[in-house]
Amino acid sequence: QVHLVESGGGSVQAGGSLKLSCVASGRPYRLYRDHNCMAWFRQGPGKEREVVATIYSGGTPTYYSDSVKGRFTIARDSAKDTVSLQMSRLEVEDTAMYYCAAVVGGDCSDRLHRRQFNYWGQGTQVTVTS
Repeated sequence: QVHLVESGGGSVQAGGSLKLSCVASGRPYRLYRDHNCMAWFRQGPGKEREVVATIYSGGTPTYYSDSVKGRFTIARDSAKDTVSLQMSRLEVEDTAMYYCAAVVGGDCSDRLHRRQFNYWGQGTQVTVTS
């Protein structure tokens, strides 16, 4: 089992910044440390869970949804088995529960749907106020 633990959520005013972190652990993750895809998803009130960004184990390539491109940055720290999401110029529409997701033994090609990820964190709430 791969365990994912998110942190860094909170409440911030529109225009502000937050950084989310996700620490991965577990034997399957260690076995495929060099061949996995990790992602951030989010689910707003009454909305479907949608992909925000993905990143391959080597740090590239990355993918961003159109709604966050240019404002959010996904990155990996392989030494700490951590993936982060730096969120800048936050908008009220970014309010959601943010989830870290992973799949091991595969890359990120065309991997944009929740069903394509089989490990999930518990989520961290991000609230952006006007």
